[in-house]
Amino acid sequence: MFQIEEELKKLPAKPGVYIMHDEKDEIIYVGKAVSLKNRVRQYFQSSRNKGAKIEQMVTHISRFEYIITDSELEALVLECNLIKEHRPKYNTMLKDDKSYPFIKVTVNEAYPRVLFARRMRKDKAKYFGPYTSAAAVKDVIELVRKLYLVRSCNRVLPRDCGKDRPCLYYHMKQCTAPCQGNVTQEEYKNNINKVIRFLNGDFQDAIDGLTVKMEAAAQELRFEDAGEYRDLIQSIHKIGERQKITSYGQEDKDIIAVAMDESLDLREQDAVVQIFFMRDGKLIGRDHFYLRVARGDTKEQVLSSFLKQFYAGTPFIPKEIMLQKEIEDAEVIEEWLSSRRNQKVHIRVPKKGTKEKLVELAEENAKMVLSKDRERMKREEGRTIGAVKEIEDWLGLSGVARMEAFDISNISGFESVGSMVVYEKGRPKRSDYRKFKIKWVQGPNDYASMEEVLTRRFTHESKGEFDSFAKLPDLILMDGGRGQVNIALKVLGNLGLDVPVCGMVKDDHHRTRGLYYNNIEIPIDTSSEGFRLITRIQDEAHRFAIEYHRSLRSKEQVHSVLDDIPGIGDTRRKALMRRFKSIENIRDASVEELSQTENMNIRSAQQVYDFFHTSASS
Repeated sequence: MFQIEEELKKLPAKPGVYIMHDEKDEIIYVGKAVSLKNRVRQYFQSSRNKGAKIEQMVTHISRFEYIITDSELEALVLECNLIKEHRPKYNTMLKDDKSYPFIKVTVNEAYPRVLFARRMRKDKAKYFGPYTSAAAVKDVIELVRKLYLVRSCNRVLPRDCGKDRPCLYYHMKQCTAPCQGNVTQEEYKNNINKVIRFLNGDFQDAIDGLTVKMEAAAQELRFEDAGEYRDLIQSIHKIGERQKITSYGQEDKDIIAVAMDESLDLREQDAVVQIFFMRDGKLIGRDHFYLRVARGDTKEQVLSSFLKQFYAGTPFIPKEIMLQKEIEDAEVIEEWLSSRRNQKVHIRVPKKGTKEKLVELAEENAKMVLSKDRERMKREEGRTIGAVKEIEDWLGLSGVARMEAFDISNISGFESVGSMVVYEKGRPKRSDYRKFKIKWVQGPNDYASMEEVLTRRFTHESKGEFDSFAKLPDLILMDGGRGQVNIALKVLGNLGLDVPVCGMVKDDHHRTRGLYYNNIEIPIDTSSEGFRLITRIQDEAHRFAIEYHRSLRSKEQVHSVLDDIPGIGDTRRKALMRRFKSIENIRDASVEELSQTENMNIRSAQQVYDFFHTSASS
């Protein structure tokens, strides 16, 4: 359970972006902060006048998360990216289509230029940025033109050499006039390489030179010139705070780093893997994953294991994956990922520059999550694995990893449905949940409906290892006592399966008071984590069944199960009901008997027969 007051105490006094979620876990607000600790706390201080809209937003906050950055400027650009990606409800006041400027060097030209650009394009030019100060960008472009004498005109060179007189910048000694053939391509590109090094951050020589000129001008009382040099130095410093959160290339990449805590158990240790997702060159989100790894496992081993597990289950594979450490089987994993993407995938460990800073930022965020959530992880482990251990102790079982619970929902027999929910290691595995529309039973008969659901679940033909029916549960939880348990045992016995079945016995107020197992009612501690887990599973099975039932009722108030048989329209459905009078009689009829119905042929009769005699999960 996310406790806002506790989490507020763990906020760092660092710049970053904070992300507010509502009770449905949807992002409702994204903001930036110079100090996350101070800014986020302000939302929950009753004494502050926050305005009606923010006051309303705060009432919907269920939890918050944050991403730390190295500067407020990085936080600003990241905030913009996240708002454009997620369109949070309460960020309408920040809605804009503003783009941050870049410096563009047209290295694809014979005599390259240095230009101001609002967007990065796939035009083979080299881009630097983005930057949050357009004025600083313009100042630096002007500065590099002065320092390195690069052209600013739009002439096509060398085609237009000598066609016109040199421009004013040549006479001001701010251009070498390549338009007149005064400089060779090699000499000119040498100056462009100096510009690129400068824009890559190697500008200390330029700053030192400007500082000398500024001090000399001040001593000579040329204060206007000194002020101009000072302003240029400040512009260079602003450019020095380049953003790591937007890449120069418009590629997709994942940045992955791990943080490990070795101060706990002797046999195991906690770890957090942080992933930054860059799409089209912009950091649009992140995720983190908790791991429990063996003592002695290295970061390299954890990263290798994580890559194989994570990308086996995700549909999108980026072109590049950046890691903080070299992994031993990188080539094999690259080959595997490339085959999945149908395009070459690169695994790289950056050693310098912006990419290295991105990996460091991911690692710093992983460390922050690990430190902040250590207590929460322990509580969560008690709620999940610890709760399962308590249930095992009550029942005298061991090795319970997967639990399945079933429930029936109907209103006076209308559209009876069944639900199956799955918990693995004490956590819901929603991808394995399944719904059942009751086919074989008419009327409000919960026992017969449950028998049908269990029979269809355990006779379903598995479609592969990722099918939710491929695994047998280690424990079945029935929403009831002796009667429900006996139904389950009957089905399992008929199928020759040996799976423990436990009933959840309720008191007069419909609250679970104990467990029915091996013909004995076992009392349980209602203040224990095991009891709370059972209650959550029971409530989840109810919710899932009721939601399915409600969705069917909302689609059509009067509905026949025959409507779900392919090829059986209204005319044939009415003919079947006239001849057989009930769903049970239709279900028990042979193919030959069905084919003798008006408007029915052998093919349609076979479809009806197969529908009732083939297990399905819908």
